[in-house]
Amino acid sequence: MLIHCVFCDLRDDAPEAELADIYRSFAGLCAEVEGMLSFQAGPNRDYEAKSPRHRTGFVITFRDRAAHLAYDGHPAHKAAGGRLVKLCNGGAEGIVVYDLEI
Repeated sequence: MLIHCVFCDLRDDAPEAELADIYRSFAGLCAEVEGMLSFQAGPNRDYEAKSPRHRTGFVITFRDRAAHLAYDGHPAHKAAGGRLVKLCNGGAEGIVVYDLEI
């Protein structure tokens, strides 16, 4: 199993409605990508004060690496990902990704 963890350093002027729409696009891929098991997103509460720049993030659970690759290459992922990059400080540099194999 693979957990794809994404943390975003959003621009201060990033519209919340746009972010919500992007997250809905990612979540909708659960019905389209074989082996994409779940999508969960939310604000970073940063209770330990270790990640104040990353105000939001999401995790996706995949059955395996093949499912992750299918998601990665999906046109809807590429479109939503491009929109997310535009909302982040520094573009793609404002996004941190961890892929945890469990």
